[in-house]
Amino acid sequence: MDKEYFASINEVSREMGLPAHTLRYWEKQFPTVVRPIAGAGGRRYYRPETIARLKTIQDLLYNRGMTIAGVKKLIHNGDFSTVDMVASTPDVATQDNVREKISVPVASSFDATKVDLAIGLLTQARELLK
Repeated sequence: MDKEYFASINEVSREMGLPAHTLRYWEKQFPTVVRPIAGAGGRRYYRPETIARLKTIQDLLYNRGMTIAGVKKLIHNGDFSTVDMVASTPDVATQDNVREKISVPVASSFDATKVDLAIGLLTQARELLK
């Protein structure tokens, strides 16, 4: 296989700083968005778009505080593709910078007021836990 188009699970694991077993677990949890190609001997090879989805999942779980169930819900609702892959910063997220990181289609039933309220509550809770 051409290395320019496919990456092995070990290469992706090193690039993302995650153990390979985490990537295999995510394949089982998110089968509709994480589908590596099986090569000779059952080796996993990832396309660039699959790697981008893995990075988005990593960002949602590790930087934005979502749960596996939350990411599954995004995928199920068709909202996963609207999440922009933006490098998150460890400082407390404000309502404005979180809204900038998430692009929402205009035609969706997205309620920004509820999200703003939730973000405000999460920000306050994070401050209390410091």
